Amino acid sequence: MKSNNKPLFAVILITSLFFLWGFALNLNPILIPHLKKACQLTDTQSAFIDSASYIAYFLFAIPAGKFMKRFGYKGGIIFGLMMFAIGAFLFYPAAETRSFVFFLAALFIIASGLTFLETAANPYMTVLGDPATGTQRLNFAQSFNGLAAFLAPAIGGRFILSGKEFSADTQSSLSPAEIDSFLQQEAASVQLPFMVIGIVVLLVAIFLWRTHLPEIKEDDSLETKGSIFKEKNLIQGVMAQFFYVGAQVCISSFFIRFCGYVVGINEVSAAYYLSGALLGFMIGRFAGTFLMRFITPPKLLAAYTIIVILLLLVAVFTSGMFTIYALTAVQFFLSIMFPTIFALSVRGLGSKTKDGSSLVIMSIVGGAVFPVIMGAVSDISNIQIAYTIPAVCLLMVLYFAIKNIKIENLKLTAAH
Repeated sequence: MKSNNKPLFAVILITSLFFLWGFALNLNPILIPHLKKACQLTDTQSAFIDSASYIAYFLFAIPAGKFMKRFGYKGGIIFGLMMFAIGAFLFYPAAETRSFVFFLAALFIIASGLTFLETAANPYMTVLGDPATGTQRLNFAQSFNGLAAFLAPAIGGRFILSGKEFSADTQSSLSPAEIDSFLQQEAASVQLPFMVIGIVVLLVAIFLWRTHLPEIKEDDSLETKGSIFKEKNLIQGVMAQFFYVGAQVCISSFFIRFCGYVVGINEVSAAYYLSGALLGFMIGRFAGTFLMRFITPPKLLAAYTIIVILLLLVAVFTSGMFTIYALTAVQFFLSIMFPTIFALSVRGLGSKTKDGSSLVIMSIVGGAVFPVIMGAVSDISNIQIAYTIPAVCLLMVLYFAIKNIKIENLKLTAAH
């Protein structure tokens, strides 16, 4: 896995990609309440915003892996950025028509591009340097994903959300023409932010196209025999990632709705609370990277998962601002889960790393499945009760962490 090129610049460049896709995905918690209002949706319908984003990971992860086998990591990254930009530009006509289906199509194209970026950048970061520090390196890069997660709700809340409620009482006092004008203004607020995003992503794609990146060759001596589906730890990691991403998306996407229901906080203020929570997510990534110098990744993953489950139960079964504080604290402990599950899943796969990466990225489809389930539970009961869904999802992550603790213990026993 050695390269004649110094990897530092490549690490910096690839790390910037983590920020870009983190920013895009973390606009969804802003788009859900916003388009719910602009397009007059139920909670279940608004959850399809996440479904449109995350179903792309399931459909394009394997094609992305095959694409990279032929064109390399750099080719996959450039192609992903181009799709990302196209999807962002499509938000303009989607807002003009105020078509929810058009918005979903634009989000799907953005997420298809993100699938290529994540399928390339995650394993690229784990192999771009000493394999022994691959998990730490990936957590460091994902910290900038956390930075984007913190900034996206604050910026999105500032430029997209109007803070104007549109209750039944408000509708009854307006004429049909006034209602249509109000909804059109709401929809149009996404146009400028997504045009800016599209331009920035296009510029990054051009810059990367003109920059040399070392193509990492995985060590064939590490290749395992037989089908990749026989790799037990990989398959367990795929399942853990499926449930983790489902839980994470549920927790963030309905946060603004939760604040409004439990405490009566308006959408703009709730967006700032979410931004603060995701600041904790970013800090948690850096803190987790540091703690992994002293605590093995599986043990830290297990400890954090237990804490998150307990905090979610507090959010569900208590009342007042204490519930908001508990749900805010959850983000700090979610921070290390995605990169840690990813790195533990693909380690030791050798030349099958790209295929393994594709499977793990496919599992991100959990973000398309569980928000819809959570939205349905919310429509049937309420949004607070619906937060039991992510708590149940995280039990699979805890199982995966415990299994990997046992694997490490066996290796230590064998070494002695």
